[in-house]
Amino acid sequence: MSERDHVQKIGLLYHPKIGESLRLAQSLEELLTSKGLSTWIGSAWEDEEARKHIPDLDLIVTFGGDGTILRAARMAVPQSTPILSVNMGRFGFLAEAEPEKAVEILPTILAGDYWLEERIMLHAELHRDGDQQASYEALNDVVVGHAVMSRVVRLATYVDGEHVAEYVADGLIVATPTGSTAYSLAAGGPILHPQLKVVLLTPIAPHRALERSIVLPPECNIEIRLSTEYPAVLTIDGQIDTQLEDADRILVSVSPHRCNLVRTQPRNYFGRNLLERLKQ
Repeated sequence: MSERDHVQKIGLLYHPKIGESLRLAQSLEELLTSKGLSTWIGSAWEDEEARKHIPDLDLIVTFGGDGTILRAARMAVPQSTPILSVNMGRFGFLAEAEPEKAVEILPTILAGDYWLEERIMLHAELHRDGDQQASYEALNDVVVGHAVMSRVVRLATYVDGEHVAEYVADGLIVATPTGSTAYSLAAGGPILHPQLKVVLLTPIAPHRALERSIVLPPECNIEIRLSTEYPAVLTIDGQIDTQLEDADRILVSVSPHRCNLVRTQPRNYFGRNLLERLKQ
C-alpha cells in the first residue's frame, strides 16, 4: 500500500569521508536518470548547499551511517521530506537497506510500495541574559554537559515550570525514542520503541546514584538552567556544539516537525533489527 506516490525528484546525499558512498550514489544517479527521473547529488556535510535543493525533492536517499540520517533529518526541516537510508556505517539502527540491496529496493519505492515511519524530533533554544541566542532541531538528542574532564555541571531542571531535579553530573541528555539507542543508552537509559511520542531525560554520571532516566509526555516543556564555573557545551545530535556560559537557559520541547523514514520491511521490524544491531 502506498503512502506517497509520484516520486519524481530524488536527492542523493553521500558521506564525503566514505569513498564507496559517493560511488554508489553516482551509480544510482545513473539508474534513476535512465528512468527519466530528476536527481540531485550532494555531500551530507554541506548543509547550506543541500538546503537549497531539499524543498524541491520528493525523496532523499542517504549513503552513510546513522549520522548521515541525522544530518538529513535536520536539513529536511520544515518539509519533512521522506528519507531512505542505505547503510554504509557501523550500526545502522535507522537504516533501511544495505548497499548490495540499494538497486533492488528502488523499483519498489518508485512503485509506491512502501510506508512512512514518523519519528518525533526535538526543538531546542539557547537563552542568555533574557535573549534567545540560537535554536536547533534534533532527531536524536539535545545534550547539556561539561566541556572539561573531571568537572561537573549543575543543572536545575524544570518541566512545565515545575522544578523536578537538580543534577550534579557530567551532563543531561534530552532524547527522543530514536535517540534512546544512542548516547542515552550508553549512559544507562532505557530503549524506547521508535514510534512512541515521548521525551527521555537521562543524566550522565550523576553524583546521586538514585538519579535515573525520566520519561515525559510529548506536551512537556523542559527548561535546563546551567550553573558552572567551568566551560560547558550544548550538543545537538552529537554533531553541533555550542559553547555555554554560566546562567544560560536551554529550553527543549517536541518539535512540530517530523522525520519520515521510508520503510519496505514489515511494520514490526524493530525488535528483530534491534537484536541484530546490539549483537554487532
